[in-house]
Amino acid sequence: MSEAGIRKVDAVEIAGARLRYFDFFMAAFVAILLLSNLIGAAKLATLGGVTFGAGILFFPLGYVLGDVLTEVYGYARARRCVWAGFAAMLFMAVMSWVVVHLPPAEGWPDQKAYEAVFGSTWRIVFASIIAFWAGEFANSFVLAKMKMMTQGRFLWMRTIGSTVVGQGFDSLLFYPLAFYGTWTNDQVLTVMATNWAMKVGWEAVLTPVTYVVIGFVKRREGLDVYDGHTDFTPFRTSV
Repeated sequence: MSEAGIRKVDAVEIAGARLRYFDFFMAAFVAILLLSNLIGAAKLATLGGVTFGAGILFFPLGYVLGDVLTEVYGYARARRCVWAGFAAMLFMAVMSWVVVHLPPAEGWPDQKAYEAVFGSTWRIVFASIIAFWAGEFANSFVLAKMKMMTQGRFLWMRTIGSTVVGQGFDSLLFYPLAFYGTWTNDQVLTVMATNWAMKVGWEAVLTPVTYVVIGFVKRREGLDVYDGHTDFTPFRTSV
């Protein structure tokens, strides 16, 4: 993007700098991640004869925000958000387990309902956390590398292409880890492919929104960040 007032910089030039909207995007990223898992994961819905987990309507918004974070602020700051989301999911899992297993007060009638909504098995929790971590890092890595390769052009191709890879890792890890041996192999493969396609399709539908948000934030920050000298290891949180 070469609009007036937007300065192209290498990510290392702004390491440690305070940026106007970054904290808000980190908070939104973590909030969408937690809420889509907490509220949407436990409900199955059917629209047009297609059955799906309700969380799929909102979970891909996390990938959209991940695209915005990487495109606007660079891989290192997106990596920091992924680790923040990872820590928040771990805390949510521990808190859910503790609260569900606390002895209910005498006469409180809702323990079974509470367990049904918040009592995910350790397999599903573990699979969700691992799939999120791998998928988000793959998404951010591919987007940042494609930005360098295309010199900042073809944003639509970069956001959709990175989602194809990121959601691919997410689905390939989550469904076998969570349901292999519980569901049939055909069920695992069918749901994996269906949900991957729906998530990628949702990202494609939201591409115009992604363009608008990225353009707005770049103009407000006055920066267009490239990861020419970024250390792409996922195992650090510094920027």
